[in-house]
Amino acid sequence: MLSLSCSYDLTNLYANVCLNMIRNVIMITVYSDYTKSDKVGEKMTLKEIAEMAGVSISTVSRVINQNNSKVASKEVQDRIWQIVRDSNYVPNASARNLKLGNSQFNVEVPTKTIGCIFARSMTDKNDPFFSQIARAIEQEAFKQGYLMKYSFSAYDINDSNVFHLITNNQVNGLAILGRFDQNLLKFIKQHYKHVVYTGLNKVDTGFDQIICDGYQATIAAVNHLHKLGHTQIGYIGEKNKELRYQGYCDAMAALNLPIKREHIVVTPLSSEGGYTGVKEFFKRNMTLTAFFCANDVTAIGAMKAIKELGYQVPHDISIISIDDIDTAQYVSPMLTTVHVPMEELGKMTAKILIDRIENGKSLPVKIELPFYIANRESCKAIK
Repeated sequence: MLSLSCSYDLTNLYANVCLNMIRNVIMITVYSDYTKSDKVGEKMTLKEIAEMAGVSISTVSRVINQNNSKVASKEVQDRIWQIVRDSNYVPNASARNLKLGNSQFNVEVPTKTIGCIFARSMTDKNDPFFSQIARAIEQEAFKQGYLMKYSFSAYDINDSNVFHLITNNQVNGLAILGRFDQNLLKFIKQHYKHVVYTGLNKVDTGFDQIICDGYQATIAAVNHLHKLGHTQIGYIGEKNKELRYQGYCDAMAALNLPIKREHIVVTPLSSEGGYTGVKEFFKRNMTLTAFFCANDVTAIGAMKAIKELGYQVPHDISIISIDDIDTAQYVSPMLTTVHVPMEELGKMTAKILIDRIENGKSLPVKIELPFYIANRESCKAIK
């Protein structure tokens, strides 16, 4: 497997630098006009799209043309992209080529499609981390002439109606979001030729991988707590085949800190999981000074439980986690967390998947993007 690593200082050059190391040339086309691809080939304007979405023309333009989650709320972006999917819009390269004087290319681009599977989520909507990555994939793919035809969760394939819908609607490639089990791997290999995986855990398959190493991010988080003076550090999250749990154990061992079974709270990665896990933990009358949570939503649930139990974060207990979803900076106290470059993971996943579809490669590629600690208010130094 060809393995590459990108510097965070080169955020805007991720795609160009990394992809040029894989191939000699990649053409990334940003389209400035859009058409509706239907039986009569009617032209659609940004004004009509805006009217359908109930927003301004400039908002539609920014959402479609920019990989930036800040241009509009999540609800507005989801509504615009749902209209794009439902109406089967495709980018029109001819408008851009006419502006460039390339009249010989004045033809409509045939619709190409990709799919997206949320491998670790019960639905394709309830995970803020992977949902943001999925939106970045969809936006970047759209700019290159590809539509996100469908997205679904690993649990959906157990529904016969959804299963037939998926298998009867072929796409050119598939993006996998999050770690998957053997049953899902078998399904993917049976039904998809071009596949790219993205997430925090490395996977042992022949797929291209775009990752931010959750194992190393966990070690950085535990070290951050230790530098603040914490030695009694608990873990909240999943345990089975979870590299973040392994990172926690390895970091504690490397620092010669005790790994106590009673300090490990095994719970689903969700706000409810963090909430109920902490409530159960304190029923055992255990004491510690800090928690590492395997993701932000789990940490937010844990913070709510800690507050309800009469404790304060970080005065009584420090909290650190991984992801840096938008909500992390709006809770009180603001959550200290390991920042994962979700937008870049999504953009790179789309670029590598399209490169795989259009050009093919003999070797799988692994690209690893960096992280950093977003130091906010939920961790406190102790003596």
